[in-house]
Amino acid sequence: MDRAGTITGIDERMTTTAEVTTPGSVGRTVSTIARLPKRRDFLRIAAAKRRWAQPGLVLQAAPAPDDACLDRDTIRVGFTATRKIGGAVVRNRARRRLRAAVRDVMTTQARGGLDYVLIARAGTAGRNYAALKDDLVTALGRCDALANEKG
Repeated sequence: MDRAGTITGIDERMTTTAEVTTPGSVGRTVSTIARLPKRRDFLRIAAAKRRWAQPGLVLQAAPAPDDACLDRDTIRVGFTATRKIGGAVVRNRARRRLRAAVRDVMTTQARGGLDYVLIARAGTAGRNYAALKDDLVTALGRCDALANEKG
């Protein structure tokens, strides 16, 4: 009995099953994550009042303006960390961790056509990275911004 052939056969069946059961989720990615460049964009998103707070972050979301010349698969994200959470080192660490979480989570799970702002909280810099990613997924769901939701 060829053990390598058995493992390969199982792998092929598992891949086929995943593609058949979830056709929209396999291979879906956002092509580009762009930065929010202007203060007025941050204010517009805050005024939309679609936000959710988690222990590691606060997520705000608003529809992208019509005059924004963006591809369909591009989302714009802004990051904020105030002096209330700590000094420059802590704020920079918190923003770096939020950017990494956005790269890992939002490229596959965020809905296009929205602009996002992530606000660092006091626990962002020291929070477990897996918990930070879970916070982001939960906040996306609560803000009605998950890609697999209808709405």
